[in-house]
Order: sequence, then structure tokens, then C-alpha cells
Amino acid sequence: MTVALYLPLEDKTQWWVDMLAEMLPGWTVKALDAVTDPAEVEYAVVWRPRTGDIAKFPNLKAVVSIGAGIDHVLADSELPEGVPIIRTVGDDLTQRMREYVALHVLRHHRDMPRQLQAQAEKDWHAIVVPVAPNRTVGVMGLGNLGAAAAQTLSALGFNTRGWSKSPKDIAGVETFAGPEGMDAFLDGCEILVNLLPLTEQTTGILNAELFGKLAEGACLINCARGPHLVDADLLEALESGQIKQATLDVFHIEPLPAEHQFWDHPAITVTPHVASQIDAVTGGRIIAANLKTFEETGTCADLADAKRGY
Repeated sequence: MTVALYLPLEDKTQWWVDMLAEMLPGWTVKALDAVTDPAEVEYAVVWRPRTGDIAKFPNLKAVVSIGAGIDHVLADSELPEGVPIIRTVGDDLTQRMREYVALHVLRHHRDMPRQLQAQAEKDWHAIVVPVAPNRTVGVMGLGNLGAAAAQTLSALGFNTRGWSKSPKDIAGVETFAGPEGMDAFLDGCEILVNLLPLTEQTTGILNAELFGKLAEGACLINCARGPHLVDADLLEALESGQIKQATLDVFHIEPLPAEHQFWDHPAITVTPHVASQIDAVTGGRIIAANLKTFEETGTCADLADAKRGY
């Protein structure tokens, strides 16, 4: 079996190639750009492939997304129709997201940006905040990552609610579903965490209309995908005070251009798409197991639904 691997960051490609090759004895693993005979490639393991990268392999059995989302694969306008797409998910990735969401919800809850400002001003400023049960936190998207994040917030004591496309039942979390449940979910929400998959329906969902339904002075955490957010609407909401602070881990263009307003905005925390960042050791183990299973059975538990977009 031959695997072609592509990441936009060249300095990490060989690390991934070496790690995956070690975990797939008897298989051949190559950097995608080092493939000389496209016909030999049966699997493509990719993150943000370039248009046409996948279509060049005539004998492809499946594409593996190096991550839980498959939107970056579906964005390829030349993607062959019907090619199976395998997601990369697992306990390590879920744990990383739980940590990230808990960290930044607590930061906003305890108003750490203001506390750090006070330190810089040498201002002994004791900020009093409500206890967690009196703070309403909402999680949009209750898939593997979203459900785990919501459970973590509930365990910390927050009044936790979640919203998803279809009904979900999560212990300790008040759940809402569908368009008819959105307004009730947003009403009174003080910290909003977005973990939705990126689809045609969810693109641009973090917009002025949605912000206006949150509690005044709410905080936003987007650790799903950049196109969920209408950038200009967030800036306006921050200016008006409808949104107090935001933590953004994902962006329309990545890396975030140096001239982008988000970098220098005093109410925005920028992190470089690291909320559930996968490393070659963890990712290689998960991907290798999925590839072996798919090769043996023609399917695997992490097979995505391209029509749904996740």
C-alpha cells in the first residue's frame, strides 16, 4: 500500500511521513510532492490539500483528513466524486479540546484580560465575578468534541447548555436542537463556545443577528472554523459592547495575515489553530489504525459523511 501525505507546513511533513511509516510496516509513505507515479497511491493523508492534489491519483481508495473536520477536503473543487473520507478523532484530540475550552471559558469568566490590564497599570483591582453556577455558558455543536467540552464545563459548575442540529441528551447539560431551539439557547448566554462543523448551513452563523441574541457583554470563543465567523460583525459587536471579549483559534485565512485587525484588538485573544492540535505521534497512531481497518474491511468507525459535511 502506498500513502501520499500533504501538509501546508513543509517543516512538519517529514516528521509525519517518518512517524506514519513507522506505524505502517510494509506500507510505503511518501510526501505528496515526492510521488513520481500517481497510479501507485492508494491513500492520501492530507490537511488543507491544494486544488487538484487528490484528483491526480487514479487508484485512490480513500482520503484521510488530519483532523476531525473534513471541510478542508471538500473545499477542493476537483475532489473526485464519491471518494471515501476518513476523519481523525480520538481521546487525545478530545482531551486537548476539553483543556482549551475550559481554559478560555475560565479566562473570560474570571475576566483575566482585565486583570492583566490592571497588572500592567499597577492597579490593585479586585474583580468580583459570579460563581460558575450563576454563569451561563453555551456550546454550539455537540459532536464528539462539543459534547466533551460541554460535560467539562458542567463538571466545573457552569450553568451549561448546548445546541445541535438534532436532539442530544448529555448529562448535566441543558440541550436545544434545530432552528426552533436556537433563540432559547442563545437567550441569556454569557459565554458562547462554537464547535460546529463547517457546512453550507453553518458558514457565517456567528454574525450580528446571533450576537444580538446573547446576553449583553457576552464573550465568544471560536475553536471550530474561521468561516463560521463574520469578522466585520464581531468587530462591530465589540465596538458596541454587545460582545465584551473574544478568543479566536481559527480564521478565514491561516496563518492569520499580519495586517489583520484581530492581532492588535485589545478585546481579542488570538491563538494559532491549536485548540485540538494533533501531533504526528498521536495522529499517526490513529490514522494508521484507521488505514489498516479500511484496507481490511472497506470501512472504519471514523468514516465521514461527505453529504452532511462531517
